[in-house]
Formats: sequence, C-alpha cells, structure tokens
Amino acid sequence: MLKQKLNNYNVILASGSPRRQQFFRDLDIDFSIQLKEIEEIYPENLKGVAITDYLSNLKSDAFSTLNNKDLLITSDTIVWLEGKALGKPKDAKEAFTMLRAMSGKKHEVITSVCIKSNSFRKIINDITSVTFKELSDDEIQYYINNYKPFDKAGAYGIQEWIGFIGIDKIEGSYFNVVGLPVHKLYKELMNL
Repeated sequence: MLKQKLNNYNVILASGSPRRQQFFRDLDIDFSIQLKEIEEIYPENLKGVAITDYLSNLKSDAFSTLNNKDLLITSDTIVWLEGKALGKPKDAKEAFTMLRAMSGKKHEVITSVCIKSNSFRKIINDITSVTFKELSDDEIQYYINNYKPFDKAGAYGIQEWIGFIGIDKIEGSYFNVVGLPVHKLYKELMNL
C-alpha cells in the first residue's frame, strides 16, 4: 500500500540507525540511505520536544538541494528525564550514570521526524513514557558490558536485554522508544 503511494518519490532516509532502517524495510518502503555529518547542537533554552524538532529539522537542512522527486526523512530521539535531555552516551561511565539516574523512575522518550521535499516540510513527533524498575548496579554493568549501548539515546534499547528485565511500564508507542513513531510516519506518508 505505502510502497504504491510512494512510487513517484525517491525516498531518502538520512539516518545511520539500523533500527530506523529496519523499520523502513518492514514498512516495505523503497529507500536509499544518505548521511551528512552535522553537529547535533541545539539552543540551551529548548526543552523536550522542541529539542528533537530542532535537531530533525537541522539534519534536513544539511540537504540543501533535493531533486524534484526526492522525499527526505530525518529523525532525532532523546530521553527526557527530570527536565534534562539524555542523548547518546560518550562512554561506559556516562552510560552507567544515565541508567543509574533512570533507575526506579519514569522518563519520556521523544522522537521527531522531519519529512521534506522541494515543495514542503513537515515535522511530526511522538512522546512515550517509560518507567524503569530499580536496576541494580550489576544489572546496569552487565547490560553496558554485553550490549554497548553507545549509539542509543539514554544509553538503552528497549528491544534489548535491559528492556526485557528493566521496564515496569510503558505508556504510548513502543516503536517510538525503539527510535521511530512508525504509526505517525505511516499516516503522514499515506496523506502525501
């Protein structure tokens, strides 16, 4: 269905995330991957969803010229905990600090997606609440040592071991936590 709808477009996914790429394959979308290096820096006054909206838009701005049939999709995800954004950890120590901070608490996973062509640009976003059980230091260390979650916002993947043993409650889209609000993206693409 969606494949037919997107027949007239050259869909470009500007994401190195294997999870986002898999979502596109699972949606049966023909797409190419194009990556541009950008510094993911945002104004300090931005909070929550304004951060991911800004960054997904910034990523799309890196593609200054698009062909008429190009449809560019960029995305950004953060974990929002107690008024602070948690991005990807630099190292094991920072990953441990992030997971320790989330232990026994609720946080939000916020993802924004920018859909851009030569004639339009639209940003959609989604917020999912996730509650972790109290994680032991041993559980956190085991996860970091075995899964090396350094490419993931908030230092965890819900689809990995830590998600199986550590999540008490989720309110909203599971797929948004994995890295893409697939249901909202599908709806937008079907409405093109």
